[in-house]
Amino acid sequence: MVEVQQGSGPARKKVVFTHAAAPGHSVVLAGVFNDWDAVRAVMTYTPEASAYRCELELPPGVYEYKFVVDGEWLLDDSNSNFVSNDFGTLNSVVAVE
Repeated sequence: MVEVQQGSGPARKKVVFTHAAAPGHSVVLAGVFNDWDAVRAVMTYTPEASAYRCELELPPGVYEYKFVVDGEWLLDDSNSNFVSNDFGTLNSVVAVE
């Protein structure tokens, strides 16, 4: 799931990414905002939500992303916005306005 909120300044928005999964997994957020780095944006498990969470401050734009769960690249199942990629699979998409 992805939620866009007011950011720290007028040119940026806080974008909260969550991925529902049981504790004990390695979950990372990868996308155009971090050059698809599958290790940099490690998501933290939050027991209250039974989900992994990561917050980013992003300027307005359209961003493609995926969750990397235990090394497997996955779409955001709770986001119905996606596009094809060069690998013949799909990427989730979030628009930050």
